[in-house]
Amino acid sequence: MAATLVQRCALITTGGTIVSRIDPATGLAMPVLSGQDLLQAVGEEAGDVEVHDFCRVPSPHLGPRQWVGLAPLAQSLLDRDDIAGVVVSHGTATLEETAWFLDLTVRSDKPLVVTGAQRNASARDFDGPRNLLTALKICRAPAARGHGVLVALNDHVNAAREATKSHTVDVETFQSGEWGYLGSVVNERVTFHRSPLRRLHLPLRSPELPRVDIVPMYAGADGALVRAAASAGARGIVIEAVASGHVNGEMHEAIVEVMREGVPVVVSTRIPRGGTRVGYGFAGSSALLVEQGAVLSGDLSPWKARIVLMLALQQGDASTEALARLFES
Repeated sequence: MAATLVQRCALITTGGTIVSRIDPATGLAMPVLSGQDLLQAVGEEAGDVEVHDFCRVPSPHLGPRQWVGLAPLAQSLLDRDDIAGVVVSHGTATLEETAWFLDLTVRSDKPLVVTGAQRNASARDFDGPRNLLTALKICRAPAARGHGVLVALNDHVNAAREATKSHTVDVETFQSGEWGYLGSVVNERVTFHRSPLRRLHLPLRSPELPRVDIVPMYAGADGALVRAAASAGARGIVIEAVASGHVNGEMHEAIVEVMREGVPVVVSTRIPRGGTRVGYGFAGSSALLVEQGAVLSGDLSPWKARIVLMLALQQGDASTEALARLFES
């Protein structure tokens, strides 16, 4: 006789639009709903769900201090035999960062699905219940195992590494760039078209994550912000460069200065597709930055590269060679 599939899921709530409602006194949305409130909006279709209200904050307020508690909680739930998978509800503003952190630090073949909403609970077409139901369906789908952390909104499934928010208000906001969605959910059917091959695991070593700042390159940038980040105590710096990883001469000088002081620098790009690569030889080009000891982030956005660098620093080996191996993985 075939074993009965576990149907019980866990829901971890963190805040965001999906638990927000308009405050009549101000006319502005605030996160006020609980996980049980969300499940009540879904109804009986939600099935057997264990709720953990982890925090209730707007997602711009959620970051490393919460991540270091969220990851162990998700891991402990996934380790239980009676849990099929875990859903994390989250505000969409920083959802992709939390999802990527969880993908790097949590290890399980079971589905861990991060979802949210673009419209709050006071809206007539509130998308939270539908997205939550979709995420629960994914958690119970055998086909969803082994894909790492997933981002699921509007019936589409994205890999955490690739998912990025592309529109401030549209419900079709999370996209997977050049690679496309992993799968979709139509009615009761969860279908995967591909699996992410680039996976990276960096275990969380302690509840203290080192400070890593992101510094943008823009026309006329003079490098002052690079030096300021190092002076403020940044253990690492990610440069949000232009094109395929370039900065101007002034930024180049500042980057070389901080690297000589022992601050590792990773170069990403503000362009959403194409990633970083060498190819030019002018001062500030990606090729010259790499010659000086910087590391290119490849296809990772500045905010996702920052998370890898934070965890790499926590591992204790942030040499150029070690970082290059991580970002090429």
